[in-house]
Formats: sequence, structure tokens, C-alpha cells
Amino acid sequence: MKYIMFFLISILVVTVNMRSVQADPSMAVAELINGDGKPVGLATFVEGPDGVDIAIQVQDLPPGLHGFHIHTVGECEKPKFKSAGGHFNPYGKKHGLKNPEGPHVGDMPNLLVGPDGTASAVVFAPLATLGPGKNSLFHPDGTALMIHAGRDDQITDPSGDAGARIACGVIKEAN
Repeated sequence: MKYIMFFLISILVVTVNMRSVQADPSMAVAELINGDGKPVGLATFVEGPDGVDIAIQVQDLPPGLHGFHIHTVGECEKPKFKSAGGHFNPYGKKHGLKNPEGPHVGDMPNLLVGPDGTASAVVFAPLATLGPGKNSLFHPDGTALMIHAGRDDQITDPSGDAGARIACGVIKEAN
């Protein structure tokens, strides 16, 4: 019930507060799990005119800054989530929002988890789409949303030196 309510609220937040969204936007969700398979959060994705808006809410994570990215394969085999591959990078760029030769399509700002182990954020992925194209989050292998143990330095290639993968969710079309 908690996730359904978050999903509905995040759709409202994205629709009201973010960029002008199409009348009937493409939408996706990712239910995040930790390495033990326990649910730790939910992310919603809404197609906008210039990219994808992502609303994320998590709990039961270590406090601090965490790198989080879209990864290139829609699989989350626990406990280490290596099955998700590397960062989603269909254009062959370098890693990081601060990298002059980047960023990857899947690069995003760090996620700040509070002392209580929770975080909520809305971020924008301007290079991604839920529609067709090389940068589609629905390419044949799918994609996954990943949260890392440490902060992303936003420049070190290929992964921002963000550390181990601690939460993962397959990005799926919302119905």
C-alpha cells in the first residue's frame, strides 16, 4: 500500500512540479531491492518533452551520499547485482556530469540518504527516453536503476568511484 501511495504521489509531483509533460506520458517504475532481496524503495519514470523525470523514494539504506545510475541490463541478480552491467551509455561517452567528455545517459546526481535511512528526490535524465531510440530505457536488454554504497565523484570513468552496488530495480513499463 505504501508503494502504491508513493507511486500516485510521485506521478502528481512530477506532473505538477516538473517540466511540461505530455497529456498521456509514457511511464515506468522500478521496485528497488537490497542484496538480500528486501524491498527498499520505488522509482517512477515519466517521459517529458526533453528527457525523463525520475522520482525516487528509498528506506533502510546507509546514511550519506550515494551514486545512483541507470545501468544497461534489466536484471538485478542479488546479492551484488553485477547482472545489470555497467552504466547505460549508448553514445560511448565518459562517466560523470562534470566530465567534459561525458556524461553517460545513465549518469545522475548523488542521492542524499538521511540519518533515518530514507531519501526522496526528483531528478531529470535529459539524455534518456522511454520512447524509441538508441537512448531508450526499453532497449532489448532492458535497463535497471542502481544505488551504490558511496558517493559518485561525477568524473572518474567508468563509474564515478561510487563503490559496491547496494540496491537495484529493473525498469519496467507502468500500466
